[in-house]
Formats: sequence, C-alpha cells, structure tokens
Amino acid sequence: MDLIYHMMDVLLPFDFISFTFMKNALLAILISAPIFALIGTMIVNKRMAFFSDAMGHSALCGIAVGVVFGFMNLSLSMIVFAVLFSVLLNFVKDRTTYGADTIISVFASIALALGLALLSLGGSFNKYNSYLIGDILSITSEENIFLVACLALVLLMWIFAYNKINADSISRPLARSKGISGKLYDYLFSAVISVVIMLSIRWIGVLLINSLVILPAASARNVSLNTRQYHLLTLIFSVVMGVLGLVISYYVHVPTGPMIVLLLGGTFFVTFIIHTLVKR
Repeated sequence: MDLIYHMMDVLLPFDFISFTFMKNALLAILISAPIFALIGTMIVNKRMAFFSDAMGHSALCGIAVGVVFGFMNLSLSMIVFAVLFSVLLNFVKDRTTYGADTIISVFASIALALGLALLSLGGSFNKYNSYLIGDILSITSEENIFLVACLALVLLMWIFAYNKINADSISRPLARSKGISGKLYDYLFSAVISVVIMLSIRWIGVLLINSLVILPAASARNVSLNTRQYHLLTLIFSVVMGVLGLVISYYVHVPTGPMIVLLLGGTFFVTFIIHTLVKR
C-alpha cells in the first residue's frame, strides 16, 4: 500500500493527494467504479434497477438485525441479511402471478420499515444516519482490500456467467432451450448484487447506491452502437465521473456521493440528447 501511495504522490498533481484519507477514497473509486460498471450493464439488461434500489434500502434492516443480534461487524450482518432477502424475494416472485415490481416493492417496504422501527426502538437510529448518504472519505486501506475481493467476485461472475445471464435476459424460453437455468442464474446474480451493494453502502449511502449502479450503464446505452461499446463506455463514465466527483467535492466542499451522482445524471441527459438528435 505504501508503494501505491508513493506513486499517487508522484503522478497526481493535486494538493489533496497529500492526505491519506483522500488517497484511500481515490483508490475506493478506482476499485468500485469497475464493479458498478460490470453489474450495472447486467442490471439494465435484465431490467432489475428496482431490485438493486430495494437492496440498498434493505440495508437499514440488515444493520438493525446486526444490532439486535450483537454482530461486531455490521457489514457482515448486512451481507447475510441481503443474501437471505434476495433468495426469499426470488422464491416468492417465482411462485406468484404478481409482477416482479410488485413483489420487490412489498419486500423493500417491509425491510425498510422494519429496519427503521428496530433502530428507533433501540434509540440508536441517529448513529446510523451516515449510512443514508455515505461517506467515502472514511474508507480505510483495509476496507479497500475488501473492495478488491468484491471486484474479483464480480469478475468471476462476469467471465463464467455473463453470457448465460444475458441470454436469460433476452429470452428465458430460448435460454432454457440451450440448457440454461434462468432461475438459478437469477438467484446467483441477485446474491452477487446483494454482496456488492452491502459492501459499498457505508461509503456510497442507501439513498445514492442505485444511482451509481444504474446511471453509467443507462448513459452508455444511449450512445452505444454495440455491446463492446456499451461495456466500455459504462466503465469510462463510471471511472471518470467518480474521480471527477471526488476532486470537485474536495474543492467546493460538497459530499462526494451526491457530486458523483450529479455528474452521472448530467452525463445521462447529455447522452440522451445526443441519442435523440442522431435518431432524428
């Protein structure tokens, strides 16, 4: 880690890079941006934006469960709860005639309300307000190592399961005819999304996590001509706007998460205008 810090001092012409917490925040963005880009493209393809938003909101329930059962590591309790939440949600969704958005809304509403109620009963809700908007400047070098592990997990899923997940998102009957179990990959993908969101929630925030997952992919989809461009532009938007948001937030004294989301939101509307003009 000392070598990486030294390289930052030498290569980056910013005065804030002398602060260790800014180095850690920059590393977190450079690691997490590819994670969000990889899962974001698949989430947009599978029309699961509402699901990832629901997972973010369920984080408060994961925190409450951890507090009630005395978890020393709340990130662990959030991950355990989120994986169980995603499995149960998919189980119920596959066995009802309601639309997926209805089931997701039901689960998200219950999880959010239960989390708020449990934390309020314990009188400790104010202690966890930071989880709502996040604080990437609080990330440590040790926590960045967990993000690296998360990136490795997403890369493995991308390499071995992307084609199958994509085929299922295009046509489940077609995927089934090729021997692909759509339900199995739904469970797998949902579990990976759960882990990624819960590991990132403390730094990104419950209210903003879905924006960082969806906006880069949605922006890239506006102007991409093929799948390769789609993934490349998603990665570029995610990394560039993440780093730019960190730099701007430092100088204008605005929280980093909201600044990144504003830049990504602006990117979406610019690419949408370009798409509309070209389509005409």
